[in-house]
Amino acid sequence: MPVSLRRIALSLAGSAILAFGLYNVHAFSVVTEGGMLGVTLFLHHWFGISPSLSGLLINAACFAAGWRTLGSSFIFYSIISGGGFSVFYAIFERFPQLWPQLAHMPLAAAIIGALFVGIGVGLSVRAGGAPGGDDALAMTLGKILNRPIEQIYLVSDLLVLLLCSTYLPVKNLACSLLTVIFSGQIIGMIQRIPLKSE
Repeated sequence: MPVSLRRIALSLAGSAILAFGLYNVHAFSVVTEGGMLGVTLFLHHWFGISPSLSGLLINAACFAAGWRTLGSSFIFYSIISGGGFSVFYAIFERFPQLWPQLAHMPLAAAIIGALFVGIGVGLSVRAGGAPGGDDALAMTLGKILNRPIEQIYLVSDLLVLLLCSTYLPVKNLACSLLTVIFSGQIIGMIQRIPLKSE
């Protein structure tokens, strides 16, 4: 498998943007993304299953499906994206949050958070990897079903938010719905930008 320095750089840039947005916006606001994070929180709330365990198992299953469908190149760039995300998040955690006021501005948090998530995940997906299990699932289903990735994100996120509606307030759900729709559209737009030949 040929390794592309351009794709590695793109994966790391996407991971850094995603980690920055999740730390500075979503981690401190009442707005959440859908995807596997929402599933792990649902399982924890209703069944007491630790997100550390459920997240590991769900992400492993999604990456295994992605490897079978998208190949070893996908796994390589996913390791770069996922590992980069963890490193960048750990770095950002060493600094105070930039916009603590967003905790009281859910609509602004939804829009700003969607920009960071959409651009960050979009760059990683464009490079051929996935920073998280839900991204791997979306890429896999997009290829299998021959559907635009933003449609896959929307359906999966809506299902997760529907589950979370059993315990989240309506205002939080409405803002979360806005952020998943917006971020999914951005990811789809970035994914369709052609890369120049290596």
